Amino acid sequence: MADMLRSPTFLVGTEKQRGILDEFQRRDQHFAEEYQKNKPLCFSARAYQKTHPGKMKNGHKDADATLASPMLLGVADGVSQLEEFGMDASELPNELLRTCEELGMSQLIPDRPVNPQDAYRGPVSLLKEAYEETESLGSTTVLLAILDNSTKIHGKLHPMVAVLTIGDCELLILRRLHGRQHTLQAVFHTEMQRIDGHVQTPLQLARVDERVDPEFDVELALEVIERGSAVHCVSAYEGDIIVLGSDGVFDNLFLDEVVDICNEALPPPKAGAFMPTQPAVLSQIAKRIVEESHAKSMVGKGGYLPDTPIGRGGKMDDTSVVVGEVVEWTEHHSRVWAQVRRQRQWRSMVTCGGMEHITCRSCQKAEDSDEHELDLSKRGPDTRRGSWADQSSLQAGSESGDEEEGKCSIQ
Repeated sequence: MADMLRSPTFLVGTEKQRGILDEFQRRDQHFAEEYQKNKPLCFSARAYQKTHPGKMKNGHKDADATLASPMLLGVADGVSQLEEFGMDASELPNELLRTCEELGMSQLIPDRPVNPQDAYRGPVSLLKEAYEETESLGSTTVLLAILDNSTKIHGKLHPMVAVLTIGDCELLILRRLHGRQHTLQAVFHTEMQRIDGHVQTPLQLARVDERVDPEFDVELALEVIERGSAVHCVSAYEGDIIVLGSDGVFDNLFLDEVVDICNEALPPPKAGAFMPTQPAVLSQIAKRIVEESHAKSMVGKGGYLPDTPIGRGGKMDDTSVVVGEVVEWTEHHSRVWAQVRRQRQWRSMVTCGGMEHITCRSCQKAEDSDEHELDLSKRGPDTRRGSWADQSSLQAGSESGDEEEGKCSIQ
């Protein structure tokens, strides 16, 4: 009986192994070509978020936040239930991602001098420091993708994407595994962290008062970051596509559906040097992913609800997506980012009524802005590869289908 249950290992012949090794070598050579210049990389990314229409009918505010910046991408999904306790469930997700961006961009900009005590020490340390610097109450899941250009292998630059997740937001990395003239394929995917596997109880990072939990201890929140975070490091290659989404996306769409949406919008390019994708195309992909997620809860042909990973009809939820492409960091990126930082420092000094002689033009819904975007249609010495838009997410830098509070803009 024991022999019948035994599963043997089969011998692989010489020719079969030689063929496999040749394939490995060709693939390694293809990726090695990306690093002949030892060039630093960054993200060109766009975000889109929209509450499901079914959830909006109940008066719920969008509690998601997104981050799309050159060195960090992120999604945070706030717990809407806290509205019942008089809290704004969107405050902690937004403040947390904003602080992550400030810390990360100060630590991760290529060729920028950093004091040893302020150096990047990994995603867990970055999130822990960001949490300690925030003050907002709330509870949220967190997903970060951090591009680290400091990693070296055999003495050569080898950029890596550090992925940190707490809860049930998910990340998917797509790559043209067999060369630039081939379709994108999934090469990495995170898993959800849910307590007892229940779709409504993801692992969360919280800060609450006695109204919600009299036993809350901030040390437990730090322990969630240190011990509960799922952390992965993945090699980054120019042209990689990274999709981050809240559970409203990945509970409703199968991975193959997300991959198909990306391939439809990003067909294999013609032969030649790599050219970054126009940011507007990334916006279109993000918007379509959200729309397709919402469509899963609508009755289809034959009167049936479409199938989803959690069953027919999926779920009606806040839905947020960040779609990014890995591109080369150039000197032009450095100049644009320096300009963005100066403008943000100036704006941080100015709020509605905060300065006597400067008036607020409008407090309006934030729109997708090309203010700091590189023009990829022009190939010059500074723009031949680099691309990114100032999306400092956090509603102000992401497109949104909801009527949200905007930001003050100064005349």
